[in-house]
Amino acid sequence: MLLAIDAGNTNVVFALLDGREIKARWRIATDPRRTGDEYAVWLSQLLALEGFDRSDVTGVIVGTVVPRALHNLQVLASKYFKTEAVIAGKDGWPIRLDVEEPQNMGADRALNIIAAHDKHPGDLIVIDFGTATTFEVADYEGAYKGGIIAPGINLSLDALVNAAAKLPRVAIEAPQSTSVIGLNTPDQMHIGIYWGYIAMIEGLVARMKAEIGRPVKVIATGGLSVLFEKHTSVFDVIEPDLTIQGLAILWERTRATSV
Repeated sequence: MLLAIDAGNTNVVFALLDGREIKARWRIATDPRRTGDEYAVWLSQLLALEGFDRSDVTGVIVGTVVPRALHNLQVLASKYFKTEAVIAGKDGWPIRLDVEEPQNMGADRALNIIAAHDKHPGDLIVIDFGTATTFEVADYEGAYKGGIIAPGINLSLDALVNAAAKLPRVAIEAPQSTSVIGLNTPDQMHIGIYWGYIAMIEGLVARMKAEIGRPVKVIATGGLSVLFEKHTSVFDVIEPDLTIQGLAILWERTRATSV
């Protein structure tokens, strides 16, 4: 089985896959200081709880946007799973990057495009709701054509609360009401954050579609994607595990070229 590791700025997600089927997944807060030994203790217990053993893992692939976390994840693979981890993007990407700085392409963004193009034909906009919210454009051939990086909704809320001493912290959740006129401070903040974010998503997607000029499918991914589904029709499909699926696809291609 394959252990796919997606190390993001906020969380590290571990997924155990049989082919492309996710058998189990776990997440832990990102901390570059966490050692391979610490990962192993935590992960071994979780594997056992799901009825698996370390010996079930025969391959490891890592995608990370946190360079300082990489070494300890490589140690985890070599010391505890007796295999050398495949590092996503280390030798380039199997997609064309039609941008000015292809060397700065984030692993999660490339993996999302790889998985989205594999699953959905045609031109695509992929929106990933993570620490940052990213919008990626891929053409019908799977080439990356550029995108947008915006503050994630949690970052936006943190900035608001930290900069204004009298404002309380509010929960980020889908509102019960569709009213955008709040009658108290928490409701007004909730409206500003949530509906403001909906307006940003819909406005940017509309502008991207107009610029592309062809029919486009909009795919949402990331832990917070389902938060917005109820109140916008901008998404054509939600793929919660797109980055992990991209790692699985890249693993298949790596194995095929090494045979």
